[in-house]
Amino acid sequence: MTTLNLPLAGRAANLVGSVIDSSTSLLAAQKHDIIRFAMGAPADEFVPVQDFTDIAATVHDSSSFTYGATEGEPRLISALVDYLETTAEPTSAERISITSGGMQGLDIACKLFVDPGDLVIVESPTYTNGSATALSYGADLLEVPMDEDGMDVDELERLVAEAGRTPKAIYTIPNFQNPSGTTLSAERRERIIALARRWGSVIIDDDPYGLLRFAGEDLPGFRQLSGNDPLVFSVRTFSKILAPGLRVGWIDADPSLRQLIINAKQAMDTCTNVPAQHVVAEYLRRGILDEHLAGLRTEYRNRRDSMLASLEKHLSGRIRTTHPDGGFFLWVTLTGEDAAVDTRRLFEIALAEGVAFIPGPALSAGGRFASALRLCFASTGPERTDVGVQRLATALDAALAETRQATATTVASGPAPGRG
Repeated sequence: MTTLNLPLAGRAANLVGSVIDSSTSLLAAQKHDIIRFAMGAPADEFVPVQDFTDIAATVHDSSSFTYGATEGEPRLISALVDYLETTAEPTSAERISITSGGMQGLDIACKLFVDPGDLVIVESPTYTNGSATALSYGADLLEVPMDEDGMDVDELERLVAEAGRTPKAIYTIPNFQNPSGTTLSAERRERIIALARRWGSVIIDDDPYGLLRFAGEDLPGFRQLSGNDPLVFSVRTFSKILAPGLRVGWIDADPSLRQLIINAKQAMDTCTNVPAQHVVAEYLRRGILDEHLAGLRTEYRNRRDSMLASLEKHLSGRIRTTHPDGGFFLWVTLTGEDAAVDTRRLFEIALAEGVAFIPGPALSAGGRFASALRLCFASTGPERTDVGVQRLATALDAALAETRQATATTVASGPAPGRG
């Protein structure tokens, strides 16, 4: 089917889709065994399915299957505020709006703040579902490089000065960033707040992983550091700490924005899945989330360590990796001769070998990082992880041999003859 003769809106050209999400369908179509380091999802065995089943049998009634309040079910907002009171990010009910997952929070942020042609800062690499949302509203993206302390704020200032205009929004994933696993330092958080105030930019604070710290000390968040500055728009989700299929998240924003958030959401889906909201509310009310999170932190630390050990065992001297203190991801960069391998081609070879990951260019708005890849350590146990890394090493050997052959062929063919 062609769309060439259809009266598409101009914005359709900016709907770039998601390589990450598309990998779900791609992997489902495979007939051979695949070890899945691609999707950033909780391990199946850590989803509290029995709790959800028991709760649903208790709380679901006719009120669970009709329209709900756009801003969220009162019982969920109340339970969420009570839970957050026990964390480093206490809040109030008038700041909370329930969303259909974190992605809807990002969409609402861009709908409220981004006009066509506006400059939006994104980390490089970044979660490209987030940058794609900004693109869909016509943003001009400016990629800012990362290091071990998160977004390089010196480069941020330099690049904005070079662009000759100030950004409308700064999109950042401050804790255990997707895909790099790095955490934005406290000093850089404060500098970003200062820059946002100087420029009049909103900080889109996307933090799906903050409750999954398994090493080091918690850092104060943007709201805490800024004194609840209205320029901070925080997006959160239950997808990484409970289950992505719930599609329940929340926005924490200045109360003056709440009616606009409601208006934006009413143009999308009227209300978030009500049965799921009732289940999550009761899960929080029963006080079992902290125990669940404690188990996740222990398991995910073990899985991170297992993946790092396997990478050292099978790919020592060929790669460089990050060492996250929480979350789901390792960022792996090929080094030496292997750096000539394009991870998009490596993905094809690795898939045939029985292991999947996300190639680096899929995690950059400009298609950078051809020699890098993202691995999710959270969803696979140690034994399968070791087999998967072995398969990745085998695939890298094959990809390197292919790259060498292509280089040799190019050299042998020589330059095109001149015209004299």
